[in-house]
Amino acid sequence: MAEAVFDVVVIGAGPGGYIAAIRAAQLGLKVACVDKEARFGGTCLRVGCIPSKALLDASEKFYQAKHGFAGLGITFEGIKLDLGALMAKKEKVVETLTTGVSGLMKKNKIEKIVGTAKFVSVGAGGGKQLEITGADGAKSGVSAKHVIIATGSVPVELPFMKFDGKAIISSDQGIALTKVPESLVVIGGGAIGLELGSVWSRLGSKVTVLEMLPQVVMGSDEEMARGLERVLKKQGLNFYLGAKVTGVKDVGGKKVVTFEWEGKQMSEPAEVVLVAVGRKSYTAGVGLDVVGVKVDERGRVVTDAHFKTNVEGVSAIGDCVAGPMLAHKAEEEGVACAEMIAGKAGHVNYNVIPAVVYTSPELAWVGLTEEQCKAKGVAVNVGKFQFRANARALCMDAAEGFVKVIADAKTDRVLGVHILGVQASSLIGEAAVVMEFAGSAEDIARTCHAHPTLPEALKEAALGVHKRMLNS
Repeated sequence: MAEAVFDVVVIGAGPGGYIAAIRAAQLGLKVACVDKEARFGGTCLRVGCIPSKALLDASEKFYQAKHGFAGLGITFEGIKLDLGALMAKKEKVVETLTTGVSGLMKKNKIEKIVGTAKFVSVGAGGGKQLEITGADGAKSGVSAKHVIIATGSVPVELPFMKFDGKAIISSDQGIALTKVPESLVVIGGGAIGLELGSVWSRLGSKVTVLEMLPQVVMGSDEEMARGLERVLKKQGLNFYLGAKVTGVKDVGGKKVVTFEWEGKQMSEPAEVVLVAVGRKSYTAGVGLDVVGVKVDERGRVVTDAHFKTNVEGVSAIGDCVAGPMLAHKAEEEGVACAEMIAGKAGHVNYNVIPAVVYTSPELAWVGLTEEQCKAKGVAVNVGKFQFRANARALCMDAAEGFVKVIADAKTDRVLGVHILGVQASSLIGEAAVVMEFAGSAEDIARTCHAHPTLPEALKEAALGVHKRMLNS
């Protein structure tokens, strides 16, 4: 089998993989990027982050037109949903971005290979041989000194509730329903469940969320999670927290989900059941066992602090390794990994990786929660500012939520920032920059923010750390 030889072969063209390929090419390395899908971009661009945000933004506009604009003096008659057009717009966004990734491959002289890659062997000189199987079954070979595994993750399936793609679905199908279900049961109150639950609730579904843990978005600050749950309830979503799902049965042509809640046996009928209990690393068919790459008990590739596996010249990044399954985390790892392969000093600051739930209002945070600070024994000062006291939020008719700044009681260094409110996903960027430079609450408080703007709420919360807010 004739082999094409590269400095670096990246397996997977998601946010981690394609970014790693681009950075390696920028550093002068000969690079190939392999993905089983012709549309490069991975789960994020094709069936995850991007299409779900397109649906979230569109459904929010529809919901506001029906329920919110009248308060601004804007009224409509005969508002209708064209779900086909909405989905077409989503697909156009996906097509634009995935086409853009392919364009970046060409611009950076990266060999784009469509197919599945599998390790075959490690040569005498340390080169890794890979077999590529195309969609038509044709096989070819590539060889590289360095291989980056960036194969991502897939939805977790419950053993007693197998996906059928129609009535019991994963997030992959949750972004592509052809009709608005009359009722939707969402199993899992994390970011994916709440986001897709919000989409279909806005479009007319009766949505019930079943979450096994005592709060939604476990891992976020408890106070912020309670605030988000409260707002989503006002929007019509129904919640059962601490619910243990036990099964699903067919009754009268519909699914009925059974669960235990507060010591009672409960059931909830649903036209569609969305299982959103998390994702798991995906490395099937890559041939890790062939070259002896170690994985942990959860199937994640084991790496050191430099993204290296136990096999020389094989690295791994993104969802297939430990850590938060976030596209931007994978991107940062891709850049750092490529730089290290090129002999440079790549680095990822895992303490300053933002997380976002794109509901309305959004929930975003970076750094530690109050609960985590308490568990670490770190004394903190906390400042909070409500968006209802922010002029810009009031003008936008978006006064739900608040900002929380957590600072070290001794040094005033910002340890965490949590935002529940409009455009929280954008506002969290300022907090991340401050924390990246080890900034203090005082630094935020003394920085002049334009008026009237939403970021003023962050400044006021920082002032609140020292109990000197000016507008509350």
